Amino acid sequence: MDPQTCVENPQSHQKPTSDSISSPPILPITTPNSPIPTVKKLSLIPLIFLIYFEVAGGPYGEEPAVQAAGPFLAIIGFIVFPFVWSVPEALITAELSTAFPGNGGFVIWAERAFGPFWGSLMGTWKILSGVINIAAYPVLCINYIQRIAPALQSGWPRRAAILASSVVLAVLNYIGLTIVGYVAVALAFLSILPFIIMTLIAIPKIKPHRWGNLGDKGVKKDWNLYLNTLFWNLNFWDNVSTLAGEVEKPKKTFPIALFVSVIFTCLSYLIPLLAVTGAVEIEQSAWGSGFHAQAAEILAGNWLKIVMEIGACLSAIGLFEAQLSSSAYQILGMAEIGILPKFFASRAKWFNTPWIGIVICTTISVGVSYLEFTDIVASANFIYSLGMLLEFSSFVWLRWKHPGIERPFKVPLNLAGLILMCLVPSAFLVILMVFTHSTVFLVSASMTAAGILWFGLMNICKKKKIFKFNPRLEALE
Repeated sequence: MDPQTCVENPQSHQKPTSDSISSPPILPITTPNSPIPTVKKLSLIPLIFLIYFEVAGGPYGEEPAVQAAGPFLAIIGFIVFPFVWSVPEALITAELSTAFPGNGGFVIWAERAFGPFWGSLMGTWKILSGVINIAAYPVLCINYIQRIAPALQSGWPRRAAILASSVVLAVLNYIGLTIVGYVAVALAFLSILPFIIMTLIAIPKIKPHRWGNLGDKGVKKDWNLYLNTLFWNLNFWDNVSTLAGEVEKPKKTFPIALFVSVIFTCLSYLIPLLAVTGAVEIEQSAWGSGFHAQAAEILAGNWLKIVMEIGACLSAIGLFEAQLSSSAYQILGMAEIGILPKFFASRAKWFNTPWIGIVICTTISVGVSYLEFTDIVASANFIYSLGMLLEFSSFVWLRWKHPGIERPFKVPLNLAGLILMCLVPSAFLVILMVFTHSTVFLVSASMTAAGILWFGLMNICKKKKIFKFNPRLEALE
């Protein structure tokens, strides 16, 4: 499952520089193509839980960390890794989303830093990885439902169920981002409730010495699984940046929402992990994906296991909605800044939602969901990593070359500190990428080549005036 850290808001004082004197602060806020109805924007609480579902959706995918390295290292990982990966990613998202509060997020950042080619390539990498992730969630829902409806295990009933669930969830996204945000609040409560119950039941049974268990004797540690589990569960903080244009008072709301969601997400992983590893003594190999449901049965009986499985299904729904929203608004944002044709920024007349983006992402995800896509998912992770390396580079470059841009929230580090902050997670990404296999390299290279060809095709369409494009934002000098 793709369930996937803390930001401060200091008052920063910046000395005038030649950049800040020679050019006024630039806030490239994207605007829609045509007049649109006044629609209520995302407020703080729904945004917090949309971020939560962009990243996690509950502790449903943390169990393989114990299987890979034992309870002690799993606990340490979920304490330390947020500071290694999640905090830098969230800090960057907070600064750049408030400096460039437009739909498109990381695409805008790369475009402003390095030009339209890199903005387009960033868009290709992120949209491909995002849509492939979306495809996993209806499949996950059906996998849980099939336990009480065996007919959904294979054949046309399964295919029809995946299609129907994808369409229904996409329609909810079409109705409006604010609705999706409040649905995310309800889904977060319902999906985390089984873990609250399980933790309370487990507390009297906890034996703290179990937390120090380094794993069963004779079992080799699977470092690749361990690191990938941590990465997968604590990633995607930047996805919410593509919704910046839909947020109420983004300069103030974004940093607060990221700060709260980071704390909430990290605790939602750590507390159940401490409870179960302390209260349940079972062989390390049993800690595969879904073990929390088995632990619930051990601690409280079959009823809590069923509640846990329902919570997992609700979590998958929340993950689908959050990921589809960010991918659809990314497409809209790319059209608003002139990377995609103007019609990609079309909004639904009644609901003001990016209906073309929703249709494109849902269609691709439904197609992918019918495939055996292990290598495709691994490739999506690889190209997402490429996008993150570009994102870190864009962040440092913009701070170095354009310090005069207004930054309502600013990471409280100088340039050297920022480089160090980005080097640690970048090194982690490189390690993950180096140890992948040749098929992933080949598929990722093909996806990247397709993105380059797409950029060339869009340039031809601009020159030949085949499609209408919004003008590019004024370049940063």
